[in-house]
Parts: sequence; structure tokens; C-alpha cells
Amino acid sequence: MATEPAPPMTTTDLNVGGMTCAACVRRVEKKLAKLDGVTATVNLATGRARVSHPPHVRPEELVATVEQAGYTAALPEPPKPRRRPGAPGGGDDAVRGSGPESEDVRSERDRLLVTALLAVPVLVLSMVPAWQFRNWQWLCFVLAAPVALWSAWPFHVRALRGLRHSTATMDTLVSLGVVASFAWSAYALFLGGAGAPGMRMPFSLLPSAPDGVAHVYLEAAVGVPLFVLAGRFLEARARHGTGAALRSLARLAAKEVSVREDGTERLVPIEELTVGQIFVVRPGERVATDGEVSEGNSAVDLSLVTGESDPVEVGPGSPVVGGAVNAGGMLLVRATAVGADTQLARITRLVTDAQAGKARAQRLADAVAGVFVPAVLALAVTVLGFWLGAGADPQAAITACVAVLVVACPCALGLATPTALMAATGRGAQLGVLIRGPQALEGLQHIDTVVLDKTGTLTSGHMTVARVTAVPGGLGKEAVLRLAGAVEQGSEHPLGRAVVAHARRALPEGDALPGVRDFRAEAGRGVRGLVEGRPVEVLAPDEGLPAALADALPVAEAAAHTPVVVHVDGAAEALIEIGDVVRPGSYRAVDRLRRLGVHPVLATGDREAPARAVASALGIEEVHARRTPEDKAGLVRQLRGEGRRVAVVGDGVNDAAALAGADLGIAMGTGTDVAIGAADVTLVRGDIEALGDAVRLARRTLGTIRANLLWAFGYNLVTVPLAMVGLLNPMVAAVAMSASSLLVVGNSLRLRAWQPAAGRRSEQAGARGRPGARGRTPVVAGGRTR
Repeated sequence: MATEPAPPMTTTDLNVGGMTCAACVRRVEKKLAKLDGVTATVNLATGRARVSHPPHVRPEELVATVEQAGYTAALPEPPKPRRRPGAPGGGDDAVRGSGPESEDVRSERDRLLVTALLAVPVLVLSMVPAWQFRNWQWLCFVLAAPVALWSAWPFHVRALRGLRHSTATMDTLVSLGVVASFAWSAYALFLGGAGAPGMRMPFSLLPSAPDGVAHVYLEAAVGVPLFVLAGRFLEARARHGTGAALRSLARLAAKEVSVREDGTERLVPIEELTVGQIFVVRPGERVATDGEVSEGNSAVDLSLVTGESDPVEVGPGSPVVGGAVNAGGMLLVRATAVGADTQLARITRLVTDAQAGKARAQRLADAVAGVFVPAVLALAVTVLGFWLGAGADPQAAITACVAVLVVACPCALGLATPTALMAATGRGAQLGVLIRGPQALEGLQHIDTVVLDKTGTLTSGHMTVARVTAVPGGLGKEAVLRLAGAVEQGSEHPLGRAVVAHARRALPEGDALPGVRDFRAEAGRGVRGLVEGRPVEVLAPDEGLPAALADALPVAEAAAHTPVVVHVDGAAEALIEIGDVVRPGSYRAVDRLRRLGVHPVLATGDREAPARAVASALGIEEVHARRTPEDKAGLVRQLRGEGRRVAVVGDGVNDAAALAGADLGIAMGTGTDVAIGAADVTLVRGDIEALGDAVRLARRTLGTIRANLLWAFGYNLVTVPLAMVGLLNPMVAAVAMSASSLLVVGNSLRLRAWQPAAGRRSEQAGARGRPGARGRTPVVAGGRTR
């Protein structure tokens, strides 16, 4: 019996509030997973849940489910139309950081300041016996009461909310620690003799030995909320820093654009710009959206968009990217993409998607965190019972119990991966490397073989027609070139673009190429269509060519040119030779990959001679020529079958199958949408040299994540036993707990400053003197691999 197809799934993002640790993340994910067909990934660092669900599960039901778990949830607000600068309410909230979220941040800051004003005198008097005046303990009690109640109120509320839902979180531990410390201090003051006017209390980093008087632990009652609040405030500021790269991308988006229509110019909101409209870009302004220059010449700075440091010269017909800065003269640009279809929007979307994922190690950490808090609660009760059962002083038993509650910290477990991932993906975007998620990072770290396409990847893809050989007595060069250019107008391949450009230059001034009907591109073969009613094909050479073309074929291959044959009405009429140049960065890229332990393999649809020419120039030993898209996918399967971890780099439709079948697919940013859509990593600049940067960044990031998780697990393994045996003062425990999260976030923040330049300079120095490492880049074949 045939199985019914699975229903299509819908993805919904939710903003989740009230999460404070990895246990919260685990709880929200499990609660959502109880809905039929629903899976969720929750990110503590961004406070966002990405939920995959069937269409019959409404977003409102998802929100209600999260709220039933004891947290707040809301759908992201749609972008609001931007107003002009200076207008009331104008500006970009997302960029400025205003709005409800920043209101919460300001509220937390105010709570922290008030808590510090009340807590510091208590801490000083408790820790410096010489300053303990008559009845000092009662003043401390008065100051500590609002801290234990008002300052710690968010912890108490979330703890009670969790109790109503039969759950326990980090807030439960903090709340119990504060309540226990304050309650014991109240008992000591009113019933235990600590309220005597002349009482003095020494301070020690270790719990004091019993002396017959119940000691107050007001320093713990105020120190725990003070240090936890301070730690979370600093942690939030640091987490805000890990997302700085994404916000910098958002700032590149223009708010308004000068549109020119009928000789007049008017300023309109960017949301009103449509494809095909002409807009003005003056010197120093940002290009409002992706487009094509229709008038003017200038240089544009793409450094903030693609990481390309050198300005790029543009003129009529040149493509420009939204967010680039015009560094020269005035340009008139025709919009070719707007809104979510622009390259900047795609980059932002890819980075956001990447930050929603989880590495395998983080899933293990989340699983541990899910049982961590209940285990700590059970452990604290066990410690209290053991100490009392062993005949210890109740004060020592309470101290050990409170220290266990306070020092245990699952927060660092929840932050270990997302903060590093946010920093790394943001830094990668700044360097022109888009990474889809943690799985792609893990794949980059482990690859040992990379299959490289030739045309547009190792070579520039900026091809030119070198020579045209026509059949004697045939249609003639001019007529054949005109027909070939016409049919290639439907092609995206660099070879096709070269033929179109050459054909247009050969036309008489004022003439245009005819249109093409029934256009069809055959992967690995060529293109065909009807031009002026005649069937025209531009295909890779095969057997049975006329003598003139058969003689020209070996000459083209000897010159490292790519030959294509034009067929009109089923007869071969001409052979067109097309040349390309190796990218200057390809030499360094291949050398760097070898230094990183990655074996390069060249796989191309081009013929053997030009493929070997490129491989020889770059020092690539393994070459697979005349490979169709199916052959490339088969090669990837073969390499994987040999136990290799394979990455594929490509830029065309013909590479999509191999990209999808590899352990890791890497697309050139200058390639087709099909290739980019099938890839795990995109090199935005279209520069293969960035691949080495991507591998090194992945290895650094995974190393940072491992260090974070090692610290998070190791911290608890060391501090919890110390607290159990009574060797940890509760206030010191609070400091240690807050410091653990800050260390994890701070370690991740180092990725924001990661620079590939030092490694690149040393590797370039090592490459000097190698064959092909310097000098003129040779003309090589372009590779008909459609």
C-alpha cells in the first residue's frame, strides 16, 4: 500500500522571554515537541525559538504552549515603514536598540544600581570586623531586606512560576539560596543571639567554625542577587556584542532612495522602490538596492558587504550591490532586486538562520542541563540532611546547603555554543564567508578533500572569444556569430556570456541581436533554441566535425582555449575558441588548503588538455576532466566511499547535484541561485582564497566551543563538591557562579576579533618561489560544464 506523502512543514520564529539558563531552553523545546508534528530549536543567546510545524498548528497555539511552560512568547513584529530622518518617531529601532527589549535592559540596570547601593554597605560591614559598630547587624538587616525581596523578586517570581508548572530552573536555585540565607539570618538575629548590641562577626572565605552564636549570612543574602544580577547584566551586554556583525549588516540597508522619473528626482522610502526604477547614487552615499549601472562611472566600496577591501570600478552595465558605498562620481542605477530578494537581505537571512542552529556538543549540554537543576536540588537536600544527621552544627549545614544551591550553574552550558556561533557567523559574514549553521562549521573543521570546479571557481569566469573558425562555403563568421550570440542570451554560463558580448561587438552600430524562442540548456552539453525560425545549437565538440573545424580543435586545445561548436539547421558551421584566466587568489588558495591538510581535486566538464593546464599551474595532482554533472556527483560518492570527508566548491547549475551530495557544499557568491541554494557555505566575494579563511575560522570556532563546554562542565565538577563539604562561602559561590557565565561569553567574544591576515601573510611568504605562485596568470580553458 502506498504511503501518504508527508504534509508540508511551516517554520515560525518566536521571541521567548524569561529564559535564564540551558534548563529553560530544554523545557521550552520539550513543551513544544509535545504538539503533534512539532520540532523546535531554542537559542538562549538570541532568545528566539525556531519552530517547524504542520500548517494546521497555528502560531497562536505555539505562543500559548510556550506561555503554558511559564515563559513569555510573541511572534516577531513585522518591519515598520521607516520615516525620514528627523521625523517624529523616525529611525530604526533595531539599529538603535530601542523598543521593549531595551526597556527591559534599562530596568535591569536600574535594579542592579539600587541593589548595589543597598548591598555594598552590608558586604563591607560583614567583611571588615574593624568597622562593625554597635548594632551594625541590625542596619545590615534593614538594608538586606529590600535586596532579598525586591532585588531578588524576578528570581522569586520565575521560581514560583516554575513551581506551578512542576519545573525548576536556575532561578529556583538562586531564589532558594537567597531565601535560605535571609531566613537563617533573621532566625540568628531574633532567636539565635546574633542580635546582641556588641556582637562581632569575623569574615572568612571559608565557613566559620561554630562558636555557640548563630552567625548571620546577610552578605550572602545580598551578595547572591547582586552578583547574579551583575553577571546577567554584563552577560547580556556581551551577548549583545556577539550579534554586532548582524546589526552592522542591518545598518547597511538604506532607509530612503532618490528615484529619477521623467527628468525629475524625488525622495521615497526604500519600501516603495520597485524593480526597474532608476535611482541616483551620489558620491559617499550607499547603493540603495541591487541594480545595474545605467549611467555614470565610479568606484564602489564593497568592504562592508562582501569583505572585498579594494574598490571596484563600475560603469554602464556593471552590477552593483545594495549597501556598497559610492566612492567616486554620481551613478544612475536601475534596480534589479528589492526587499528580501537583495544580496544583503540574503546574507542577513543566512546569518540569522545559522545562529538558530545547534552543534552536536550543545545538544548534549542541553540534555545535561535538562536534569541539572532537579539534581542540584536533590543534592542540596541530601547535603543538608547528611550534615544534620552527622551531628554537625545547623549553621554549618545551612551554609553548605546554600553554597550548593548558589554555586551550581547551568547558565554556562546554555551559552557555550550559541555565543560562539553568533560571534563566528557574524565575523564570517564580515569576511565574506556565509556559514549556514553549526553543522556547516563542523563539516568545515573535518574536511580532508575538496573537489574544485574550474570555470568561475579557480578561473575568473571573465571569458573572451579568442578566435572563430567558420566552415568554408557556409554561412560565414558574421552570420554564425550573430545566431550563436542570439541563442546564448538565455544562458547563465560564463562561456555563453562571452559569446553574447563578442557577438554584440561585431554587430553594426545600432543593430541588436535577434530574440530566441524555445531556449533549452543541457547540463554538461550546451544550449539550443530557435532564432528567426532556425534551430541553433552551441554545443561541446563531438565526433564527425567538418575538416576545417576538426583541424582547428587541437589548435584550440594546445592554446588552452575552450572550443564550442555552433550548429545551424543541424549542420556544424563554426568553432568558437574561448579563453579565461586563473584567479590570482587560486594559487594561494590551493597552497593554503594543502597546508591545512586538505587534498585538492579538480573536476571539470572541460576537455583533458585545458583541465591539465589549470591543474599544472596550480599544482593540483588529481584531475577529472570531461565530467558531466552526474559524473561529478558520482565522483563525490566515490570519494566518500573511500572514507574521505568531501567538500565541493562550485558556482553553476551543473554543480548543484555534487554540492548537495557532498559532506559540505561551498558555493561561490558570484554563482547561480541554484548552486548557492544547495551549498552549506557561500564565499560572497567569489574568491576561492576565502575558503582557507573559512576552514581556519571553523576550526577556531569549534575549538572555542569545546573550551567553553570544558569550562562549563569542569566548573561544576570542581565547585559543587567543594560546596558540599563546606569549603565554599555562599557569597564566594555567587561570585564564582556569575564569573562562569562571563568567562564563557568573554571567550566567545574573542572570535569577533579573529583575523585571517597573519596566517595569510605567512602562507603567501611560504608560497613565493613555487611554480605559478608569481607572474602572469596564464590563459586557460573556461570549461563548458553546463
